[in-house]
Amino acid sequence: MRVFLICLALLISVPAWAVQPDEMLADPTLEARAREISKILRCPVCQGETIDESNAAISRDLRLYLRERLVAGDSNDQAVEAVTDRFGEYVLFEPRARGINLLLYLAGPAMALIALLIGWRFVRSRAASEIETTTLSPEERKRLDRLMKD
Repeated sequence: MRVFLICLALLISVPAWAVQPDEMLADPTLEARAREISKILRCPVCQGETIDESNAAISRDLRLYLRERLVAGDSNDQAVEAVTDRFGEYVLFEPRARGINLLLYLAGPAMALIALLIGWRFVRSRAASEIETTTLSPEERKRLDRLMKD
């Protein structure tokens, strides 16, 4: 049981290993802001981790640069903008909905709408074709009646 608890504690604290003590700011308010901003910035190397979780050298550089900007007096938005200007918009986990990114944001709903329209037309055409095929001519009706009697 103790081994399980130790393993669980180590797994929970893995993200805390990335930020080194020498990177942390003395001011707890600034450090909390830095941690908050770090949650929305992606590691360019790891791609699936935030810069706070990553041990990559580029993530360390991003964390240090972010903290420099906060110490210089930048607001959270200004700090994110400075990091984005320096490292590119790729470092944002949620890219801004402007420019070419707007196409990505609108593509999903547009494709869903197109799929709904195609499905609606398909169902409607099937219903129309079923109505046409269910009406029998008098000759077909007589033949069907003969077949049913036999």
